[in-house]
Amino acid sequence: MTSVGTAYIDGGGERDQRNSAVFAAFCSNVNKPNRNGETMKFLDEAKVYIRSGDGGAGAVSFHREKFIEFGGPDGGDGGRGGDVWVEAVNGLNTLIDFRYQQHFKGKTGVHGMGRNRTGAKGADVTLKVPVGTQIFEEDNETLIVDMIAEGQRYRLAAGGNGGFGNAHFKSSTNQAPNWANPGLEGEEKTIWLRLKLIADAGLVGLPNAGKSTFLAACTRARPKIANYPFTTLHPNLGVATIDGQEFIIADIPGLIEGAHEGVGIGDRFLGHVERTRVLLHLVSAQEEDVAKAYKTVKHELEAYGGGLEDKPQIVALSQTDVLDEDELKAKSKALAKACGAQPLLISAVTNRGMIEALRALRDVIAAAKAGEEQA
Repeated sequence: MTSVGTAYIDGGGERDQRNSAVFAAFCSNVNKPNRNGETMKFLDEAKVYIRSGDGGAGAVSFHREKFIEFGGPDGGDGGRGGDVWVEAVNGLNTLIDFRYQQHFKGKTGVHGMGRNRTGAKGADVTLKVPVGTQIFEEDNETLIVDMIAEGQRYRLAAGGNGGFGNAHFKSSTNQAPNWANPGLEGEEKTIWLRLKLIADAGLVGLPNAGKSTFLAACTRARPKIANYPFTTLHPNLGVATIDGQEFIIADIPGLIEGAHEGVGIGDRFLGHVERTRVLLHLVSAQEEDVAKAYKTVKHELEAYGGGLEDKPQIVALSQTDVLDEDELKAKSKALAKACGAQPLLISAVTNRGMIEALRALRDVIAAAKAGEEQA
């Protein structure tokens, strides 16, 4: 391996370690035990019931004190009920916590008291979700909010208002009201949480196209790699460094013909590359018909929709170390004819073309970011 390749793989030092720490848990989800000692699984969709707190009731009270003949009403108002909030936080990469708790309720506001004492507000409850989580109504289609930034907060349900105490109703014509309002009920609803990872580049291709090997070679992520289909069962993230610049790469399970109809693992994980700025389409050099392999994945991307078919796409012929030069030239020519552009030739084992592939991804990402800033 050349010194350039070594710098590219291990470059970034402490900065790469700091950034990749955000995604470290993601890369080890398969082997990490959860709170019950079970193997943690990746969860990108959850159904949750939320209810904000009821408002506290107003108080009916009259001032009683020696030497004061007509103390008058002094019942305080009730406190507001607790709100239900959602907050995007760093360090989370899955919705697995919502497997163990599906009900979130704000506290009821404290009732009003005599001596014009207003009840305290009920405690809020906050749902902490990974950055990139979308919140939908119960129909799973109506978007409420898209949590795209760390620290972003949104109130999903407002607590009920507290009721007025009898002091509120005192007037010149009614100086001793003997009633008070109850607090208003809180809001309740069922919502869906759907996680779409935030990455700069996404890896797509058939099973065993070398996507996980590519990710492991250019980042510190350690996805499961084996010589059988569907080794990757959940998305993986890694931080790649090239020429001092960093970007995030997402690797998703492989697609096969009919994935949009549920064949294989299906296409549900394609949602995790919807936010990417560029796709790296890997076609294995071990495929007998590389053009057919390319068209199969291309068709599945078009069938899925979500704007994936319109994203910039870099096509690469992977695992080129298994072919001799004549075979490699023939398959490269066939793939170029299918995709309409000259594909990159890469091998994560020998490091062939890896730097060029990362630079190509970086250039597209940088151009997309510049366009967003100008807009």
